[in-house]
Amino acid sequence: MRVIRDPGKLNRLLKGVRRSARSIGFVPTMGALHPGHLSLIKQAGRDNDTVVVSIFVNPTQFGSQEDLNKYPRPLKNDLALCRKARVDLVFLPDSKIMYPEGFATFVNVEKLGDILCGTSRPGHFRGVATVVAKLLNIVAPDVLYLGQKDAQQSVIIARMIKDLNFPVKIRVLPTVRQKDGLALSSRNVYLNEDQKLDALVLSKALCLAKSLIDHGQTDASRIINRIKELIGKKKQARIDYVAIVDLEKLRQIKKINQDCMICLAVKIGKTRLIDNCLITYD
Repeated sequence: MRVIRDPGKLNRLLKGVRRSARSIGFVPTMGALHPGHLSLIKQAGRDNDTVVVSIFVNPTQFGSQEDLNKYPRPLKNDLALCRKARVDLVFLPDSKIMYPEGFATFVNVEKLGDILCGTSRPGHFRGVATVVAKLLNIVAPDVLYLGQKDAQQSVIIARMIKDLNFPVKIRVLPTVRQKDGLALSSRNVYLNEDQKLDALVLSKALCLAKSLIDHGQTDASRIINRIKELIGKKKQARIDYVAIVDLEKLRQIKKINQDCMICLAVKIGKTRLIDNCLITYD
């Protein structure tokens, strides 16, 4: 495994990989790797000849009141996990390399970035789209691997890739959960033991919603109200949003008679958690 910090050096190295007709799978991360990230890395290894992982805590996707300085950075452990997972190349840039003095170009996916998480995190998805566009230009992978837990992010990146004609395929893999149902997240480390128990209400709310749908409920507002009632029973939980949306434009739907997604954002104490589940019809 090689660790490379310079974008130009990585790009030149990967040009050689492409010339030899070897495929490249790419997993972008902000570090603090957990089994969810590792599931993406392992799938990239199964699908491709070369696996590239980036570790970069991207400052442009954090708001002024968010946790950039506190965001976990266990680099030594992250590199050990990458090595064990047989990653070929780790891209490890810093902010000065990614955003040099005078940097003035950003990518903004209109509308999709202004709803759901974008409402309470203005500018967040502009930062995400910008850094992913830069990483795709540097790595030029054949396949990009993303996780379903960050569903809105995946939809926005897919839209950007389509609109800007990036020659890359996307694979979105299922959310990885603990045995108790809690979706794995780097921010789970902020939760104390009581908060971890309260955080289980997110996955329980999604299970409730799926059960209601399985038993014939199609009124989205009634399902949302039941979710809010359940989450409201937890003293440390504060709802940011609960929404049921279509899969392409993330528009809220009134009647559940098509493929859709149930999305949640909830603060447990000071920690903001997101989760979602897909509802599909054959």
